[in-house]
Amino acid sequence: MKLVLQRVHKAAVFVGQKCVGKCAKGFCILAGMEETDTDEVIQKMAQKTVQLRVFEDENGKMNKSLIDIRGAALIVSQFTLLADCRSGRRPSFTGAGNPQKAAQLFQQFVQAVKAWHIPVETGVFGADMTVHIENDGPATFILEGSNE
Repeated sequence: MKLVLQRVHKAAVFVGQKCVGKCAKGFCILAGMEETDTDEVIQKMAQKTVQLRVFEDENGKMNKSLIDIRGAALIVSQFTLLADCRSGRRPSFTGAGNPQKAAQLFQQFVQAVKAWHIPVETGVFGADMTVHIENDGPATFILEGSNE
């Protein structure tokens, strides 16, 4: 699993002209699911996401978590995060989970974040989406999880 956490003032995701998900202060999370991801990986990544101290405290230091600020999350599936661009000019996506399994893993991750009492909205898995992000900072963090 690979996650890109973007600290945001607000974010929204659209399919065509329709807004299908949005959030206020918190994270816009781009999530790529790997074929080898397990429930253990999903749970660890959800915990890391909600507890990562990257929001500013009253002294301007990154010292608060998503839980601490009572933030929200917009989670958008993005298999291109798993692109292997090391050779040639065309990315390889062999590490990405097959679409059915990836959709299931994506939903597991969404539920795991919600279990921490974080308000969560999502995009539409597999759809062509447009994401509007009002970055806070900007501050962007990449998390990678594996079974190793």
